Parts: sequence; structure tokens; C-alpha cells
Amino acid sequence: MPYGYVGLGNMGGAIAARMQERHQMVVFDLSGERCAALAARGARVAGSLAEVAAECPVVFLCLPTSAETRAVTLGDAGLCTQMRRSVICDMTTGDPVATREIAAAMPDGITLIDAPVSGGPAGAERGTLAMMVGGPDEAFDAVRPALEAVGPNIFRTGDVGTGHVMKLANNMLNAANRLATFEALALAVRNGIDPDLCAEILNRSSGRNFATDVTLPRFVLRSADPVQGFTLGLMHKDIRQAAELGIASGVTLPMINLARELYQAAVNEHGGDVDVNEVIRHYERGSGIRLAGSGRNE
Repeated sequence: MPYGYVGLGNMGGAIAARMQERHQMVVFDLSGERCAALAARGARVAGSLAEVAAECPVVFLCLPTSAETRAVTLGDAGLCTQMRRSVICDMTTGDPVATREIAAAMPDGITLIDAPVSGGPAGAERGTLAMMVGGPDEAFDAVRPALEAVGPNIFRTGDVGTGHVMKLANNMLNAANRLATFEALALAVRNGIDPDLCAEILNRSSGRNFATDVTLPRFVLRSADPVQGFTLGLMHKDIRQAAELGIASGVTLPMINLARELYQAAVNEHGGDVDVNEVIRHYERGSGIRLAGSGRNE
């Protein structure tokens, strides 16, 4: 039985490539170049969503937002026009409220579950992604073999939508820790601490987090153009969705709302397509020093 995969961007393409190592795949993307990359690994490229739906009883999605998920599934030319007894697994970092609405609108016999991931394209390539799956057990059993091809870190979070809730909770910390780490780096360097030493000490102290462990030493301190592979616009989208979920569910989120404003300012200044680490320019201007690329050459 082939699995379908729709959305072959940085994340979806890497996940589909892992699945292709163990399973037959039928893939679709608006980019011919992305499709060709998967075809070179043995996947069959479909000419339309309808073709994917007709051949694959289980289809995975990895799209920019829940708006695209709604269009790809429920649109006039969407998957649901051709699927019957099927499972759609949304690996998008989506809006939990929208995910539950889309799931409720599925035609009889079609089940939508959510399975967002954390770890980036490199994590997909290494098989170390964390996958958070929300939905009924029967649907989870249908997608499990393909997910196991991606890696062992599969977590069942509850009903549909809870995977997206957990992903937003994770990305809240990712976003806030990045800002706090850049702020700590600016303070330390402005007051005479070597940047590499700052990162080393943080990683052996209670302030350690993903930004100190990975972002600083591998990207920010090594390059004046610290590209890590995730856009500023996507980060802002994720924390905006978290803030909106807080409003919808009656949870106060003062820290993440402040972070949202800082990322919004960065998007306004630099655009949403630049790397998320461009937010460091705010701290460089505020401290009057260069931070990106300030580490020792190796």
C-alpha cells in the first residue's frame, strides 16, 4: 500500500524522504523541483491531489498553515473529493482550533489526525524528530508504520488537535528562549565576556536551552549571516497561534505575547522570509556591538 505525501518543503520533503526508505510513496507538490528530488529517491509523483487521494488510503500533509490544510482537504479539488475510507495525517504546525474544525468537517469515512514534528529538517534526516500525534487509535494505527520510518520519538497526545497544542507549547519555549539567549549574550559580550566562552558556560549552567546548545555555537557565533533554516515569518506565525489559543482557552500568556511583539517588529523590519535568527539585529543595535559572527574562527 503506498502512502501519499502532500507538501515537500524543507520539512515535508525531509520527512517524505525518510518514509520513502521503507515504504512506497506517492507525492505531490506545486514545485516540480521538489517533486523531482523525491522521484530521484524512488517516489512516484502524482499530477494532482485527486490522483494522490485515489491511490493512497493514508495521506500525510506538511503545509505552511491550517488555511492550506483546509484547502487541500476540503477544497473543491481537495483530497476529500476522491477519498473514501481514509486517514489524513496533518504534520503542519497548525492552529488547534482550525484543526478540530477541519476534522469535524471531514466526510463520513475520512478521519483527520494531527502529527506535528519538532527537530527541523536535520532531525528528519537523522531520524531524531519528536512527533506529537492527536486522534483516534484506529487512525493512529494506520499512520504508525510510516511515522516509525521517520523515527522512534512518537508521542500520543490525546484527541485530534492536541498534537498541534503540544507543538505550539514547544514553539513558545523555542521562541522565548531564543530571545532570552540573545539578550544574555548581548549583556555578557558588552561587559567583556568572550562570546564562545559565554556559550560554553551557559551550556554547563542552569540557563542551558536549545538556543544556547545549538543556535549560538553552530550558527550565530560562526556566521555574520546566521541561517538556521527556519523563517522569521513561520516563528511569528507559531507564537501568534499560541497567543490566540491562550485567548480562546482563557490562559494568560504574558511572556509569549511580549515575544510575539518582538518577532512582529523583526518581521516588519526584515520581512518574513529571512531566517529566524535575524531577530538578533534588535540586540546588536540595542547593545551597540556585533553578536552574529563574533565567535572565534575554527
